[in-house]
Amino acid sequence: MTKKSRPISVAAALAVFVGLAIAWSTGGLSLAQDSSKAKGSLDKVFPSSNKCKRCHERVFEEWEASPLSRSIHSPAFRASLDEYLAFAGSKDKALCLRCHAPHVNEFVDQVQVFVAQVQSGDPAIDGVGCTQCHLIKQVDRARHPPVPKYEPGKTLFGPYKDFVQNLAHQSLELDLFRKSDLCLNCHLSVPAAANLGKANDLLGGWESSKAIKAGKECQTCHMPEQVGESANGENKRKVANHTFPGRIGKLRQEAAKLEIETSVKGDQTKVTVKVQSLVPHNLPTTHPAWAKVVLDLAIKGKNLKTVFAEQRVYGRVFADAKGQKTSFDFMAVKVLEDTVLKPEETRVETFTFPTPKDTRSFDVEALLSYAPVTGPAAFLQRIEAESSKGAQDPVFQPIPIVKQAVNVPLQ
Repeated sequence: MTKKSRPISVAAALAVFVGLAIAWSTGGLSLAQDSSKAKGSLDKVFPSSNKCKRCHERVFEEWEASPLSRSIHSPAFRASLDEYLAFAGSKDKALCLRCHAPHVNEFVDQVQVFVAQVQSGDPAIDGVGCTQCHLIKQVDRARHPPVPKYEPGKTLFGPYKDFVQNLAHQSLELDLFRKSDLCLNCHLSVPAAANLGKANDLLGGWESSKAIKAGKECQTCHMPEQVGESANGENKRKVANHTFPGRIGKLRQEAAKLEIETSVKGDQTKVTVKVQSLVPHNLPTTHPAWAKVVLDLAIKGKNLKTVFAEQRVYGRVFADAKGQKTSFDFMAVKVLEDTVLKPEETRVETFTFPTPKDTRSFDVEALLSYAPVTGPAAFLQRIEAESSKGAQDPVFQPIPIVKQAVNVPLQ
């Protein structure tokens, strides 16, 4: 999805530096600061990532291309937030924002400002930007889901020991930024689905995976090491990539592999597809609730005409309080079906079909993909209407993970 630009006015920028009150007109709402005088205004405590670009251009450009930069900007999130607010009413309006704009935890009294910013379709604030991560000093693993503990101020935390002194901010090395703990407050479970218990576990038994036992952390794959500048003009060194590859990006092509075996016995053929997950967490990670991975098998006979096709779906099917299937985990009260690929699991799928006729051979094609968004018709129409790409928005398209094909000769 294409993120709309979020310009910062000169007046707003000057207001930050002189400590003036900042007001954003959003449907008649402004940033009330009465209860946050002690820590300062929202824009002062969590300045826009655009300001970080002045010194960290490489990092900013990577982040800007990442899913994190669009955490509150996508039509899918905007439509989902509206669904949640219509369902929950005034009950905990900040719930979805605790991950999509985690600094709401420091400004809970201004939650309506956050909501209005999202609903505007062109938020002037970041969702998950630079300071939303680099002001985290600790993550409380004793709580579930874990809770980030912010320390707002002039010190930004990170993994570098040899940081460059500058006038913009102080820097402090924290080992937390090399650990998966930093990611768990948003990626371990969904607050909205807390009543689901273990079924709300997004990652599965990741801590027992081969990857973790080998010393790998979330950052190993999702913030891969590269050589470059951390700040403009400094000497190049080992730095972390900030595009956060995963479902989006080439990393997904390393998420799984497929193996195909075919047995032809007269008029009947059996195809076995071995699906091996290569990731140390659930595939998919089941949030949002419509997240699915689909295995499509197609048999192509004479003139490459498809003569047989079948699917296997990996994900969770949720039911609401009325027992109806739902695509929203905040409505879910139980899991009807769970076919998620567990960490590093191998699943064997068997397909049986009539042997193709009038051909010397046939092709077997297996494709593993992330499925498009699903949900009520009105919900999908809302996303389409608000997207600049309409029905061509990437959220409506499958995202290929891996494909395997073999040609089977016939005697």
